[in-house]
Amino acid sequence: MSDSTTIVSLLLGILEGMTEFIPVSSTGHLLLAGHFLGFQSAGKTFEVVIQLGSVLAILTIYSHKLWTVFRTAPSDPQSRRFIYSILIAFLPAVVIGVLAHDFIKNVLFETPMLIAIMLILGGIILLWVDKLKLNPRYHDAMRFPLGMSLSIGFAQTLAMIPGVSRSGSTIVAALLMGADKRAAAEFSFFLSMPTMAGAFAYDLYKNRDVLDAGAMNEIAIGFVAAFVSAVFVVKWLLGYVSKHGYSLFGWWRIIVGGAALVGLLWG
Repeated sequence: MSDSTTIVSLLLGILEGMTEFIPVSSTGHLLLAGHFLGFQSAGKTFEVVIQLGSVLAILTIYSHKLWTVFRTAPSDPQSRRFIYSILIAFLPAVVIGVLAHDFIKNVLFETPMLIAIMLILGGIILLWVDKLKLNPRYHDAMRFPLGMSLSIGFAQTLAMIPGVSRSGSTIVAALLMGADKRAAAEFSFFLSMPTMAGAFAYDLYKNRDVLDAGAMNEIAIGFVAAFVSAVFVVKWLLGYVSKHGYSLFGWWRIIVGGAALVGLLWG
């Protein structure tokens, strides 16, 4: 693996960790950055697998809360209900992800123009939702109704279109169904764990024949970089959105999508 490939893998890993849990589409950013940098990963596996580094960041930050939930689940109905809530929200992604995997990787991941347009449209939606006068009814991510969790899970499947944003679709759905800004972000964090772990395992299995030592080195570098940068972003994000909302990320999406669109149209 050349020095330039190492540097690009490191930069993309940092980009993944910075964007995974904010509603701007980490996959969209990675694919566009890879397109303009001339980075091609085997089977587009790099862009999926390094997301597990961000998942480990969440596990690290919420380790005490998660340990308490699983330790008390046999005796505490609320803990069991939270586990069921996350699993129910995860189910739509399992079904659609398996059925549409090849189309997503071979068509959608290879269409940078679509990614740029989705970034812009998603930014407009995020700005619109952030300005709505909503009256939150749910202030604890661990107490969402099961039906609401399932609806958020269906919203998450929209993020299989790169540029939509997994965190963006789940946060917007939660906000529109009555969650406050902090609870919406936290539920998105928790839902990311089974979702991205499942994507990691399935994608690695599907592309096991095309991954050589060079590809694994790229993934390892990106994985570590994603973990470190995600730790800092998650700790900052909850405090920020509680005070300022999501408009910053809406404008971010529009600017990045617009710049990418101009770059693609100009060749």
